[in-house]
Amino acid sequence: MSEKQVFHNVIDGEVQASASGAMMDIVDPSTGEVYATAPNSDAADVDQAFQAAGKAFEKWRWSTPSDRQKALLKLADVIEDNAEELVAVESANTGKPVSLTMSEEIPPMVDQIRFFAGAARVLEGKSTGEYMAGHTSSIRREPIGPVAQVAPWNYPMMMSVWKFAPALAAGNTVVLKPSDTTPASSFWMVEKMQEIFPPGVCNLVCGDRDTGAALTRHPIPQLVSITGSTRAGMAVAAAAAEDLKKAHLELGGKAPVVVFDDADIEAAVEGISVAGLFNGGQDCTAATRLIVQQGIYDDFVAALTDAAKGTKTGYDASDEDILYGPINNANQLEHISGLVDRAPDHARVTTGGHRQGERGYFYEPTVVADLEQDDELIRTEVFGPVLTVQKFATPEDGLRMANDTEYGLASSIWTKDVTVATTMSARLDFGCVWVNCHIPLIGEMPHGGFKHSGYGKDLSMYGLEDYTRIKHVMIYHGFEG
Repeated sequence: MSEKQVFHNVIDGEVQASASGAMMDIVDPSTGEVYATAPNSDAADVDQAFQAAGKAFEKWRWSTPSDRQKALLKLADVIEDNAEELVAVESANTGKPVSLTMSEEIPPMVDQIRFFAGAARVLEGKSTGEYMAGHTSSIRREPIGPVAQVAPWNYPMMMSVWKFAPALAAGNTVVLKPSDTTPASSFWMVEKMQEIFPPGVCNLVCGDRDTGAALTRHPIPQLVSITGSTRAGMAVAAAAAEDLKKAHLELGGKAPVVVFDDADIEAAVEGISVAGLFNGGQDCTAATRLIVQQGIYDDFVAALTDAAKGTKTGYDASDEDILYGPINNANQLEHISGLVDRAPDHARVTTGGHRQGERGYFYEPTVVADLEQDDELIRTEVFGPVLTVQKFATPEDGLRMANDTEYGLASSIWTKDVTVATTMSARLDFGCVWVNCHIPLIGEMPHGGFKHSGYGKDLSMYGLEDYTRIKHVMIYHGFEG
């Protein structure tokens, strides 16, 4: 049996173990077996990291946009040049297919870092001027300070980039905590960053939920950013409020996919099935809640079922036909299985519906049709490879069903009618609306939701601005013209 890998914290430029020596097992979800260990950091480790981040901030905050751009561009180059190594690390930790991770995650990650490298130099504010006679006013956009960041387990390396890239570009320092199940790629990246950034600018603290709570409670960070469940986001928001910290929350989703009678069924099924099953549906924007107009409903369900049956899953690093690998952890597999097993009698499981294999945490591509609006599978975020299908009659019915959810992150419309697309996109209550596509994200455009999907934006200039504070400077000079 091969020796287990050991991941570490990275604090003030140094790779180190937890001060308490406490460790946690890291499981390979493709086998269900422990393959590594990582620190289960406590409040002392968190304090050490924030002391380092606070000290580093006093210099990093005065770095020029050009300095920050150069550092981020160098990091992007390091990731791009060592992509195969990083993907191997990510695949071992998550079971993600190597070829898809290389093609679908590395390019956008690198592009997003480069976007924020450029964005650091184009922050804008209101024009300096005399808004009161005899006084000149100007706006300063300043970094907030040290920030606490918690990344999720579904896209460990990409979501870490979404956290630290805008924060560092704006002149903040960072203490990043990866998920307790997926620390591998974050450790790889933050360790590489120590050769690029000054000590203490980007720190990594591994640990569990208690570690995350210690990050939020600590007095030094001025902002806490989390990507995770709505429940976790509420806990962070409540704890941050006790110290009047700013909170940045990218939380759960239940994206409606509204398919009209005039949609191209073949194109819609192809796009939706991939967007729903990619990464095993473990995506807060996944196209898993389908609302299909009655005229094409039966044909659509049949075609979607065939597409799901033809979707290959499993874990074989050399198999480029696999769309998704294992579910991340045993608890999540149980959550998915339980939701499908409890499907009501009026629902039809047209394909899938079972755990796949005896080893690891795999679940079959699944389609559940004929569901109703109040069913558990419609109200609850599944976060798995389960496509649910409902029927609607009129556009008003489709809109009502789509908006009838506590979440507000993403949505899509499938139609050839420009008027329908325009009207629906204005009335859908979600932070993103795709038309005849689902799930593309680009660095220039914001990602973030409404309602129980949280607040604050990732990506784009809006995301960068979330990591800044605004200061008004007014100078009295007495000159009134």
